[in-house]
Amino acid sequence: MSRLLAALLTCVAAAALATGAAFGIVAALDAAPEQQNVPLVTFPDPPTQGPSSTPGPGAG
Repeated sequence: MSRLLAALLTCVAAAALATGAAFGIVAALDAAPEQQNVPLVTFPDPPTQGPSSTPGPGAG
């Protein structure tokens, strides 16, 4: 009976520890300041042109 009680207490303690850790992580993430969403790489916009007069690779 004492092993069953020890196993039950261990399970309850583990669940309480996991719950406390989860709430602690969420609280730490909420306390952190928001980061700016700045892209690391940017690509220039391609120049806008009218329709090309030369046939493309699929023509012919």
